Amino acid sequence: MTETSRLPVPVTDEWDWQLQARCRGANSTLFFHPDAERGSARERREERAKAICRACPVRTECREHALQVEEQYGVWGALGESERRAMIVDRRRLARQHAV
Repeated sequence: MTETSRLPVPVTDEWDWQLQARCRGANSTLFFHPDAERGSARERREERAKAICRACPVRTECREHALQVEEQYGVWGALGESERRAMIVDRRRLARQHAV
C-alpha cells in the first residue's frame, strides 16, 4: 500500500500540473498492470505508457511526485515500478550519507 503520510499538502498550486498531463483521461490499465501480467506483454504495455509520458509537458512533476510519495505501482513520469524503486533506494542511501 502506498504510504500516504508523505503526500504533499493538497494545495491547488501543487496539483495543477495534473491538469496538463498527457495521460489525463486515458485508460488507466495502460499505466497500471493487471494481475498476473508478466514478460513481454508487460514490457509492451509499459513501453506504450512511457511513450505517452515522454511526450508529456509535466513529466518531471509527475516523476518527482511519484518518487516523493514512493508510489509503488504503475508508470509515472516515464518510470516503471522497478526503475522508481531503484531511484528511491538511491535517494534513501544518499540521505543517510548526508545525515552522518
